Amino acid sequence: MLHFLEAVVLGVIQGLTEFLPISSSAHLRILPAIFGWEDPGAAFTAVIQIGTELAVLLYFRKDIWRIVTMWLRSLVKPEYRGHLDARMGWYVIVGSLPIVVLGIVLKDPIETHFRSLWLIGTTLIVLGLVLGLADRVGSTDKQVEDLSLRTAVIMGLAQAAALVPGVSRSGATLSAGRLLGYDRAAATRFAFLLAIPAVVGAGLFELKDIGGTANPYGWGPTIVATVVSFLVGYAAIAWLLKYVSTHSYTPFVVYRVAFGALTLLLVAGGVLSATAGA
Repeated sequence: MLHFLEAVVLGVIQGLTEFLPISSSAHLRILPAIFGWEDPGAAFTAVIQIGTELAVLLYFRKDIWRIVTMWLRSLVKPEYRGHLDARMGWYVIVGSLPIVVLGIVLKDPIETHFRSLWLIGTTLIVLGLVLGLADRVGSTDKQVEDLSLRTAVIMGLAQAAALVPGVSRSGATLSAGRLLGYDRAAATRFAFLLAIPAVVGAGLFELKDIGGTANPYGWGPTIVATVVSFLVGYAAIAWLLKYVSTHSYTPFVVYRVAFGALTLLLVAGGVLSATAGA
């Protein structure tokens, strides 16, 4: 029963943090350690993120359908290949390749070394400062219509950095987008579309490890957490997307630095072990 209660809490945390540039995977690693729970593991984290991505699929269903259908048309009819939606389909595919390749190559350290609280606390701070710098110096000249293959590759590489908990998938891609001169709305929209194949693919890839020794929760609590993350994520997504795309990232920078510093202080002071809960 305790694992089911923990799963509900973790599902709520995932639903609230996935769409913000503060790293949901860091919260799913650090907060259980603070609560004295077992580390839920990389497989659990990847699978319950499917719940929030299902919320994204539902929320963006019209955009996604339009992009998919136009992309398919462009494969057989050359006159559609210059259309933004057709190009967007290719950008999402190309931008997803780095995280797919690195996710497979780095599977072992992702599940072990990358979950050190020393590393996660540090990445929260460093990438938080990068996010703040990108938002401050980045121009707002470019819109969604200005997306290019070069942009897709760069933002895809930035997204791949989120294989380390604490980086934040949305934070990394938003930072790259802002540094490339895209306004917050454009960077946010592409970041969320780019995350769909990466998150769903990672979750499906890790399904085989649910119920194994690396996942203390098993199928029941994992399913509960996934459903909760979907419900909470869908309820929050409209407001969160609007806020992230129209407001300064400063509150998130401050939060990341504070949360990262607290994590490092707790580890340095011996309150938490760097491998707490593992």
